[in-house]
Amino acid sequence: MSAARPDRGRVGARSTADGGDRPVSAGDSPGFLLWRATLRWQRAMAGALQPFGLTHVQFVLLASTYWLGRTGSQAPNQRRLAQHASTDVMMTSQVLRGLEARALVIRTPDPDDARARRVSVTAEGAKLARRAMATVEDTDRSFFAEVGGAVGQQELIALLRTIAGWDQPSPPRQPGA
Repeated sequence: MSAARPDRGRVGARSTADGGDRPVSAGDSPGFLLWRATLRWQRAMAGALQPFGLTHVQFVLLASTYWLGRTGSQAPNQRRLAQHASTDVMMTSQVLRGLEARALVIRTPDPDDARARRVSVTAEGAKLARRAMATVEDTDRSFFAEVGGAVGQQELIALLRTIAGWDQPSPPRQPGA
């Protein structure tokens, strides 16, 4: 009789020496499952954005610039944009320089802070942002369809908001937006 691996195929948790519980298998580890789901979703996003010539971070910053510019009283500065997107300020600046070189955004001095730059989308950037956002939303719908209906989607969104530390309410959807 061969010795079976004690943790293979078991569900639940095993007590550890310090009295805590740990997942018995990778399929029981929320962190590992989140990692796998994130990688799967990132591959779907990369495929969806490839025809637009955008990486995912370029898309996030372009779409965020577009959205913040439409919903705020003025164009966001780079720091506000980085905060909104949860990206590093220096990396945000580098990515924006690339988007500016493609004439998708314009960076101008911030009249309120000589060290800062305000960012706005160009007409071409707005057009690309709208097209890419529609594709990303379709890809999200398809990717998350297996969650199961509107109730499942809303529960997932609530869980993701908690995990992400997102405490901002969703704005009402604008017709045609």
